[in-house]
Amino acid sequence: MISNKEGGGYIKAVMILEAIGRPPEHLTETLNNLVKEIQDEKGVEVVEKKINEPAPIKDQKNFYSNFAEVEVEVEDVLYLAILMFKYMPAHIELISPETVTLTNNGLNDIFNELARRLHSYDEVAGVLQMEKNILENKLREVLKLTRPGDAELGQKAEEIKEEVKVEKAIKETKSEEKKKKARKK
Repeated sequence: MISNKEGGGYIKAVMILEAIGRPPEHLTETLNNLVKEIQDEKGVEVVEKKINEPAPIKDQKNFYSNFAEVEVEVEDVLYLAILMFKYMPAHIELISPETVTLTNNGLNDIFNELARRLHSYDEVAGVLQMEKNILENKLREVLKLTRPGDAELGQKAEEIKEEVKVEKAIKETKSEEKKKKARKK
């Protein structure tokens, strides 16, 4: 699907992967794991990697950032597009070939992968939106119950008070029984 004037069949690119968080050693471990996952991708070869030392983020206490430079060779431009969607690099630079020619089928594959990923993201966003709405509705119900003067709240509060009184009486009775047993000894 790809061809280039230099005669090689691979596309070489450098990707910058970023990680933010804490502790700093976790960032390095995460970037190493990402590079391993990239190496296991179909049609992808990691040629070189450089993982930098984590650095503190300015104005963010105990937060660090780190990045890795990963040089890859891919068999097809589709694999490069998949890497971009799956690992979302902060930056990508094509090294070679200078010219890439795509067939209709090659471009169709890229567009179909793009459409598939966008539909997947849209599905996740839809589910999250529904869950957000459910949580908002439940929060409204709870807030409605806790407004001062609310009859339902008053009834629930009285029930809780009675339960607390009963529990307190049971504890006091047990305490008195222990005291009596201690006195007998």
